[in-house]
Amino acid sequence: MVAQARESISRGSKSFAMASKLFAPATRERAWLLYAWCRKCDDLADGQDHGGTMTSVEDAATRLATIRTLTDAALRREATGDPAFDGLGVVAAECRIPHGFARDLIEGFALDAADWRPQTENDLLQYCYHVAGAVGLMMAVVMGVDPQDEATLDRACDLGLAFQLANIARDVAEDAEAGRCYLPRDWLTEQGIAPDALMANPAALAVLQQRLASKAANYEQSARHGTGALGYRSAWAVLSAAGIYGDIAREVARRGPGALDNRVITTKAAKLGWVAKSAFQARGRAAKWPAEMPRQGLWTRPRAD
Repeated sequence: MVAQARESISRGSKSFAMASKLFAPATRERAWLLYAWCRKCDDLADGQDHGGTMTSVEDAATRLATIRTLTDAALRREATGDPAFDGLGVVAAECRIPHGFARDLIEGFALDAADWRPQTENDLLQYCYHVAGAVGLMMAVVMGVDPQDEATLDRACDLGLAFQLANIARDVAEDAEAGRCYLPRDWLTEQGIAPDALMANPAALAVLQQRLASKAANYEQSARHGTGALGYRSAWAVLSAAGIYGDIAREVARRGPGALDNRVITTKAAKLGWVAKSAFQARGRAAKWPAEMPRQGLWTRPRAD
């Protein structure tokens, strides 16, 4: 099960695979198990194989029902016959991950299955919470954060939001080709962009990509203020991932309209650079990014009832 999860993260995300190696062994394996479940759900929902080219699926509702059924069974510690889902059951039980966090992620897949489009910035951030912020919450618990520590969980959610905003900024053209758009309709209206002709005005679209990148940077910075609650190796991994993914958003902003032509990637050398830099940042994290720094002006994640 762990070996398959390790292969999944190696194939699905070189950035996360590199950052995960910085964790202590037990945390690393649990992170792999959690990633493998997230990846499997994403692939089922979008008809992909460890990411890659998105395909149009005709049975989205059936796929979503399968994800829900297998996840619920795994959380009850019932064997599902799928290592990715069984792995979720193991890590959720060992780390006491609140089941609501896993179900919140599935609601993100439900939005995509319903061909949902954000109308406002708040809608966008709500979506980012479901597809990435909830993963940040689960990862924080895997790293030893108390599920009742709302302040630290907020910072973990912020990192997920930063990652997803960077993804959306990077993937505007790819999403448009697949018939999807995660840019809020009111943002499009401000720039005079027709929702059904996104690629007709690259200059205006680049303005919105830069807006996404700016928001990603704000959430990335906020997330750093939660690393004081983590052990050194977990903080090292989180800061490395934050820097690596942050570079995606920064490069999108730097390229302007050119970011629509070729997919932005982070080189292996740049990733290793963040691993080295973050080793030092993690040692002085509490002083550099104090936990009490307010999350001023940032969106607030939903709380469980």
